[in-house]
Amino acid sequence: MARVGTDYSFKPPRFFLDNQPLTFFDRRQPMEVESLSCNPNNGACPTLGELLKRVGDANGDDTPTHQVLEMEDSEPRSLPLPFVLSFTNLTYSVKTRRKMSFPTCFRWKNNRLGASADPVEQSENNNYSNTKILLNDISGEARDGEILAVLGASGSGKSTLIDALANRIAKGSLKGSTTLNGEPLESRLLKVISAYVMQDDLLFPMLTVEETLMFSAEFRLPRSLSKSKKKARVQALIDQLGLRNAAKTVIGDEGHRGVSGGERRRVSIGTDIIHDPIILFLDEPTSGLDSTSAFMVVKVLQRIAQSGSIVIMSIHQPSYRIIGLLDRMIFLSRGQTVYSGSPSSLPPFFAEFGHPIPENENRTEFALDLIRELEGSPGGTKALVEFNKSNRNLPRNDDPDRQGLLSLKDAISASISRGKLVSGTTNNDSNPTSTVSTFANPFWVEVAVLSRRSVTNTRRMPELFGIRLGAILVTGFILATMFYHLDNSPKGIQERLGFFAFAMSTIFYTCADALPVFLQERYVFMRETAYNAYRRSSYVLSHSIVVIPSLIFLSFAFAATTFWAVGLDGGAKGFFFFFGTIMAAFWAGSSFVTFLSGVVSHVMLGYTVVVAILAYFLLFSGFFITRDRIPVYWLWFHYISLVKYPYEGVLQNEFDDSTKCFVRGVQMFDNTPLEVVPTAMKVKLLKTLSSSLGVNITSTTCVTTGADILMQQGVTDLSKWNCLWITIAWGFFFRILFYFSLLLGSKNKRR
Repeated sequence: MARVGTDYSFKPPRFFLDNQPLTFFDRRQPMEVESLSCNPNNGACPTLGELLKRVGDANGDDTPTHQVLEMEDSEPRSLPLPFVLSFTNLTYSVKTRRKMSFPTCFRWKNNRLGASADPVEQSENNNYSNTKILLNDISGEARDGEILAVLGASGSGKSTLIDALANRIAKGSLKGSTTLNGEPLESRLLKVISAYVMQDDLLFPMLTVEETLMFSAEFRLPRSLSKSKKKARVQALIDQLGLRNAAKTVIGDEGHRGVSGGERRRVSIGTDIIHDPIILFLDEPTSGLDSTSAFMVVKVLQRIAQSGSIVIMSIHQPSYRIIGLLDRMIFLSRGQTVYSGSPSSLPPFFAEFGHPIPENENRTEFALDLIRELEGSPGGTKALVEFNKSNRNLPRNDDPDRQGLLSLKDAISASISRGKLVSGTTNNDSNPTSTVSTFANPFWVEVAVLSRRSVTNTRRMPELFGIRLGAILVTGFILATMFYHLDNSPKGIQERLGFFAFAMSTIFYTCADALPVFLQERYVFMRETAYNAYRRSSYVLSHSIVVIPSLIFLSFAFAATTFWAVGLDGGAKGFFFFFGTIMAAFWAGSSFVTFLSGVVSHVMLGYTVVVAILAYFLLFSGFFITRDRIPVYWLWFHYISLVKYPYEGVLQNEFDDSTKCFVRGVQMFDNTPLEVVPTAMKVKLLKTLSSSLGVNITSTTCVTTGADILMQQGVTDLSKWNCLWITIAWGFFFRILFYFSLLLGSKNKRR
């Protein structure tokens, strides 16, 4: 069915290569030209995604050479298989906590100053919350091939409306309905067929523009698509976004120079449209950009819309050129609709309202200024809201014939077959949700891509690993020189215990640098997983795999620096167990800090929590007070201390040799008041003690072995290998907790 008052004449987009018309077939390999023709009557018009896909097919599976694709501006066309997103009576409110009233002791002064003592008024003042309406009965629609812009002053509800349409508000909090082609839009389906571009540019700073888009393509495009076709799609998207000159430039951050603000914004858009979504939501994509950059961004959005997508964005105050690119606009004022229609309908609307727009004046600026003026008046914008409602109820000539819309399942299937929604796969299920897959790639592919991206980003910041390695080497050097070649005396025993306790605690404290790693990636992770770019479990596993090589290197550096210099026992076997225990401690500490980074969202607060908990772990490890001396009500903390198990493991590795003696004869008087007594007197004391005990104790008799030391320290319940496995198990346990913290704490929805 045709849309009333709409011109259905179609001018297909023309592509040029070096200012010459580009054909989509190789003369050496004949290709049916009829497949590229456009017949509006039977719905055979190819989309931009289909045309770009056919370019890749024509070039074959080999990596294509770079070709600049330029699209000649053409008149907007109406697709024969349209999508219409409708939203009706959207209402959203939140409870805000009121300011605390003065304590009772101050009310006497208030009453003396003439304050009201009415009990009803006092009861109202004691209410702890108010209800603030952010959206109030918002209705409208957005169509494929068009840009719907949401305008209004700060705090008018623009971003809230975008979040409501993008299903970023928790169920139960939002009232009203949202449908696509007349059918309810489920959350799972919306995640797959849509994309959301946040206001902030959340990108990895050390990746280039091309790498950023390529990684996005590997996440969002299916594994069935060859590598060469993915590269071709990325190259075409770079040209479409106008990023060719910045393709090899890193994104950059505060410490690294990179692309400009407008280019960053276009890269953010590109990462979300790589799979050619049906619906694209954008929260103020022109915020912080100059006029030219903002126009280029919206121009790109117009091309995306004309390729068959629904584009819905919020914008603060568009320029005159940007207004010409918009198809529909919704003006909001304090959560209410004050205008809904096309930009061309603005002048007659406000003229009928009694405030005609002067000639040669920006229509949207006039409308926004008028709305602000009305908001400051006693009556507010109530009259304008009511006028818009009455105007909206009038019959409109451009309303589509809803009977001509396909069912949601058929429309999605047709779009997929025509090149849209590349990450989807079709099946024969009648449920629209099952028409597309939840994730574009299997689990192991996501893990591989995430690991490669993390390694690429980290490799370009070697100073971070260098600082950590330097800290480990400096600490190892200080310990090696401080505890150099410890002897097997009573003092040597105490020094060994101190070395092990300090070494294990230092290892855990150096793991605190893992805290900001996820905190910096947190919002990138939330943006990507919000629309099913990859699974949360894939991120957790890849995050765990990537840290292992650095932990192995750091552990070996520390063990090699200290083991032989301190004079620890065990030879080669003892060294490798010491090395394994240090690596297990690094693994457990890194996993613990990573878990805390998933729970605590602020860096300074996270460091405070990490330092405090690690101090408690050291306190209950068994070094300062042995297990049998810990109060029974604190004994549980001893068993959950991460420092306990590697500490006891290295103690057993050092003292488990029952043939090695650490205290002989007169050495038993060391660390006692009798230590200052002459040696001859100590020998006489040994003879007297021997006669009293009936045991011959000479100056060379072994009094204390390694087993005795372990008994004195209370290290008797676990073997050294059990301590090693438990330490490793703690690491896996905290990784699992990290996964659940991501699962429960990254919903990214308003309450």
